[in-house]
Amino acid sequence: MCARLKQADSRALPQFAAEVWWEKMTDGRFAALFGTEVVLVPVPASCPRPSAAWVGARLAWCLKEMGLARAVWPCLRRRYPVRKSAFASPGERPTVLEHYASFEVAANRVGAGPAGRVVLVDDVITRGRTLLAAAARLREAFPECEMGAFALMRTLGRGEAPARNPDPCEGQVRWQRGDALRIP
Repeated sequence: MCARLKQADSRALPQFAAEVWWEKMTDGRFAALFGTEVVLVPVPASCPRPSAAWVGARLAWCLKEMGLARAVWPCLRRRYPVRKSAFASPGERPTVLEHYASFEVAANRVGAGPAGRVVLVDDVITRGRTLLAAAARLREAFPECEMGAFALMRTLGRGEAPARNPDPCEGQVRWQRGDALRIP
């Protein structure tokens, strides 16, 4: 499932978005996160690609098409690449500060801040460093904005197994002791 997500499979992404919609409609999961006033902000990939839509952006558009948000607003971009977490050992992954320094809010977007609630969209969350850094960078540009985050998949800890596949959950990412802490 993760491989299909990372490849931005044109059939899989709409299916994944439909599953999120289904969770919201049937179980009430994500009800506080998505809605008609929400603006989705895709979190850029680790390497800047100005001409190509990355997985987070494609996922955001699919979620919007499912009626889970009002708009997609790709205002965040990478100024320079950071190491890709998926291929780095735990001690080698980019820090929150490295991600933060690499992000910028597109200058032509700053004056046109989003109305309503902003939800950052990423494909996979491990510790939450990328989402925490993206939220901090957006908070600088739009201090009044209410913010949330969504990642379609999460990594599991040692010995942890999903209850089902997919296994959506709600949780938090916090700054604790100089690093990101994801719960669950």
